Amino acid sequence: MTLKEIASHLNLEIITGGDHLSLEVKDGYTSDLLSDVIAHAPPACLWITLQIHVNIVAVAKLKDLAGIVIVNGRQPDEETKQKAREERIPLLLTKETAFRISGRLYQLLAKGR
Repeated sequence: MTLKEIASHLNLEIITGGDHLSLEVKDGYTSDLLSDVIAHAPPACLWITLQIHVNIVAVAKLKDLAGIVIVNGRQPDEETKQKAREERIPLLLTKETAFRISGRLYQLLAKGR
């Protein structure tokens, strides 16, 4: 399933990455610890987190992630948005909790398997 399809189904607000919304999302990963994501997130997954600082972009780039979903209605600062644009990392927002959006993403991806 593409990132654009997922964003539509889950009502995610797209902040950056419009040209990368055709990326195929293979899995999801939920964590707020950058070291955990570096150690365990699979490539092409959609990372769900409440972190909003610029380092999330570096981790997503390092791990070749499909994008980042920021939960709880949190807003990344302009530095984070700019870095995401530069690195071509999609940033998406939701007001939902990590628990709820993770469950919804799991159900959506499971239907496509």
